[in-house]
Amino acid sequence: MTSWPPPAIVLTAGLGTRLRPLTEYRAKPAMPVGDEALACRILRRLSEAGIQEAVLNLHHLPHTVTREVGDGSQCGLRVRYSWEQPRVLGSAGGPRHALPLVEGDTVLVVNGDTLCDIPLRMLWEAHTTSGALVTLGLMPHPAPGRYGGVVLDAEGAVTAFVPRTSTVPSVHYPGIQLVRRAVLEALPDDTPAESVAQLYPQVMASTPGAVRGVVFDARFDDVGTVEDYRRTCRAFGTDARGNVIDAAATVAGTASLRDCIVWPGAHVPAGCVLDDVVVTGHVPLAAGQHLSQTTA
Repeated sequence: MTSWPPPAIVLTAGLGTRLRPLTEYRAKPAMPVGDEALACRILRRLSEAGIQEAVLNLHHLPHTVTREVGDGSQCGLRVRYSWEQPRVLGSAGGPRHALPLVEGDTVLVVNGDTLCDIPLRMLWEAHTTSGALVTLGLMPHPAPGRYGGVVLDAEGAVTAFVPRTSTVPSVHYPGIQLVRRAVLEALPDDTPAESVAQLYPQVMASTPGAVRGVVFDARFDDVGTVEDYRRTCRAFGTDARGNVIDAAATVAGTASLRDCIVWPGAHVPAGCVLDDVVVTGHVPLAAGQHLSQTTA
């Protein structure tokens, strides 16, 4: 079995449809969260945990991701890219397609559109001790009723994946998992496939107890919707008026902003009054313009 640290595959190919119109300008993992792109925050956390190599899969606006991440050196690890064209291959098909770029028996697969501080070394130790084919990093539900859940038996084996409407007690799966290479290699390459909706239930049926989970007390930050994105950005610090203004943005001295997020390169002209606006810079603002609760 692969020794620590395993290589990571970070899923950054998604379309981000719930985050439109922001994802018309940048792929979700390339969007700024605080003072750096979301993907860079994820990679930095992986590096701090000891991960040395990562592969990012790309599809939607790939240049916006590669522009932010580069070779990964600024995040403390080596990055390569797996290209998915003409279609997105999914949460299982994407890692399957990326396998030729990683070595070892086990890979760490991480969602590229959320932040979660599940302790990776502890997850690794649980995975290698149990001999599981798949081990999910889990946590108590951050928002019961909003997300689907995972049901575990008393020994930590996954027995079911349930929808968000289910009343069955379950825990939250933020998309961090350790997967034996053979599980992914069983899939045909370059073919869309999903992990929770397809692959893992098949593994559970053929090899009971082979998909396991470990529950940690962890923090989870989502950017699935525009409101989620606003909330997560503000969690990393604001100015006295609740704004998150990138150092590479320009805001005229006579502009008035409250609870706004201003992206790198954006310009807010003189006299603008903005309240709870995400300013991307892709829609020019006019001097003196008033906007509230929108994107620009």
